[in-house]
Amino acid sequence: MSLRLLDSATREQRAFTPLRAGAVSMYVCGATVQGLPHIGHVRSGLNYDVLRRWLARSGYDVTLVRNVTDIDDKILRKAQAAGRPWWEWAATHERAFTAAYDALGCLPPSVEPRATGHITQMVELVERLIERGHAYAAGGDVYFAVRTLPDYGALSGQRVDDVHQGEGEGGAKRDALDFTLWKAAKPGEPSWPTPWGNGRPGWHLECSAMATAYLGPEFDIHGGGLDLVFPHHENERAQSHAAGDGFARFWLHNAWVTMGGEKMSKSLGNTLAIENLLERVRPAELRYYLVGPHYRSAIEYSDAALDEAVAAYRRIESFVHRVRERHGLPEVAAELPGAFTAALDDDLGTPLALGTVHTLVREGNTALDAGDVTGALRAASAVRATTEVLGLDPLAAGGVAEESGDAARQALGTLVETMLERRRAARAERDFATADRLRDELLAAGIAVEDGADGSTWTLKDN
Repeated sequence: MSLRLLDSATREQRAFTPLRAGAVSMYVCGATVQGLPHIGHVRSGLNYDVLRRWLARSGYDVTLVRNVTDIDDKILRKAQAAGRPWWEWAATHERAFTAAYDALGCLPPSVEPRATGHITQMVELVERLIERGHAYAAGGDVYFAVRTLPDYGALSGQRVDDVHQGEGEGGAKRDALDFTLWKAAKPGEPSWPTPWGNGRPGWHLECSAMATAYLGPEFDIHGGGLDLVFPHHENERAQSHAAGDGFARFWLHNAWVTMGGEKMSKSLGNTLAIENLLERVRPAELRYYLVGPHYRSAIEYSDAALDEAVAAYRRIESFVHRVRERHGLPEVAAELPGAFTAALDDDLGTPLALGTVHTLVREGNTALDAGDVTGALRAASAVRATTEVLGLDPLAAGGVAEESGDAARQALGTLVETMLERRRAARAERDFATADRLRDELLAAGIAVEDGADGSTWTLKDN
């Protein structure tokens, strides 16, 4: 395998070789379940789902840990404002995230640990840091002493004296640079007993403890959004290295979904909830929109861009259905096109990978129109194989593109393809009046026909 990944820590693309032959260990920062998921939240899950699928297709046994942060300042504030128990607020929104991941075709993680289920591991990690001289307790809080780690700031590229933790200047910190590992209990907040008194964990501590609990002191890949580089991932790296753990060998960061040039966030009021978008487009179409751009490229949301993605996905889907309806179910090809493999091996280059898919669709439609059954089936099999890696196979059982009315669509498709065949014959004979009449009849029945380089495709019109 020649996979190369851009490692955020070295700022270089490096050849990926796993720690253990034949297996890959991945930790992905999952949801902080403070509210309903929007496309900015789930993009990360989708990007690393594609990486996980590609690693599995390449022959690796992949262990993927994707955590749930179910105790956090924001969760507590929002639950209190809503007059609801914090645990009920967290559980409600965790289910919403799970539903969004499932709807968009994310394979379930190997394990999905909650922060509140790993307090013991967090306390043990804090004890190790105190013993090694990298942390100190003060007034019931425990802080990480940043200046005790010589390479602090290496991940985010910051000079230590320029660091601002965003925690304020209060408390019993010895140095404003230090960050909180453990927070002393406050009235009305959940807490757990520790050697330093009752309290709850800091955000950064949670992920270090959960990652090592399931993947060991050193593992292959740590992924998350670009907004997590600092302070979250910098502090994860610091406390884990200070405890003597090798921690992540590769750091990967996906870019944001933006609106008006700004990161999509609830505080800006520029969010697009998954459930709302899925009333407008199908899950496969939204997944295509989010995994099509390179994972390190920002996606500037617009309705027009989403519509373009929908049309592109429907061209792929229409071709595969045409082949199935005429010549039977195409198998998933055992081999992948070299261009597709090269694209994904080059730091998960999904734009070029999808370019290969659309080339196959054009070639397949040409073969269909020419009556080349073997060529059409070969192209459709390759399309299924490549889209399977991306989680977009139109014929995947239980996949995001599967439709409950599949039998009805197959029957409808047979009728539509018969009319399209008559229309193609009329156009070939330059009988454009008949061709236009057939198109208009289809349109009157709610079926839109699009003529393009890929051939003629059809879709059901939106209401």
